[in-house]
Amino acid sequence: MSQPAIEVTGLQKRFGSQAVLKGVNLKVPAGTIFALLGPNGAGKTTLINILSTLTAPDEGVAKVAGRDIVSDKNGVKKSISLTGQFAAVDEMLTPEENLRMMGRLSGLTAAEASARARELLRQFDLVESARKKVKTFSGGMRRRLDLAISLVVPKPVLFLDEPTTGLDTISRRALWEMILKLREQGMTIFLTTQYLEEADQLADTIAVMGGGRIVALGTAQELKARIGGEVIELRNAADEVIRTLPTSGGIQDIRHLLGEVALTVPQDTKIGIRKPSLDDVFLALTANPKEEATL
Repeated sequence: MSQPAIEVTGLQKRFGSQAVLKGVNLKVPAGTIFALLGPNGAGKTTLINILSTLTAPDEGVAKVAGRDIVSDKNGVKKSISLTGQFAAVDEMLTPEENLRMMGRLSGLTAAEASARARELLRQFDLVESARKKVKTFSGGMRRRLDLAISLVVPKPVLFLDEPTTGLDTISRRALWEMILKLREQGMTIFLTTQYLEEADQLADTIAVMGGGRIVALGTAQELKARIGGEVIELRNAADEVIRTLPTSGGIQDIRHLLGEVALTVPQDTKIGIRKPSLDDVFLALTANPKEEATL
């Protein structure tokens, strides 16, 4: 069995009196997409910053691409690419110029940097806009360029911190396709996201953070199975969801649940039954985080 691309044991981090990470443990197999979910303040960005050597942990051990994040920071840096929440590109340059510049800064010769820029422009569908200034780009085009820049020199591990924040649905799905192609090329991708559908569509494994800990880990289907067989959905007269109730789907369980809520909801409340979604899992697990999940 190959060594994990990322391995974390007992990771802790405090900022002043606030404990942000409280003993995080996880393993990410090489060549997979790992999605980290959690509400704002759960510790997602702090974890990425630690794994990418931007921040030092207070306690615990972590290895990325087999290299220790504390004792071998340079080795980790040579093994990873990082794309943050906001596009880090020079708006006054063209995408071709941005890519060539990053290639040169990364140690490529002028000819190598130009060749790599042309390759990435094709890969990220930016050929037609190669000589337009980035300041004229849409949000989706900027994010594609930002991802391309992070891959000028291919690395085995890619960190994506909320890569599709602020993008419209079409741009988001286009970026998903590019991320899936990177996995096909053997890259390990560790991403945080606020879009549950994104994790559902992309990730081989999903971890849910709550209260500074990993409170659940598994595939999307495994996490949904924790909620139960069905979900009762209550909607008001304006067709807005006012409450969801996990249920086994059996008549006795449904009758019991509806009996409990019948006196607390308006008389015109509509009832529906559906399969659980990742949203249900997220809400159930992060509302009252329990002890860390068994990993």
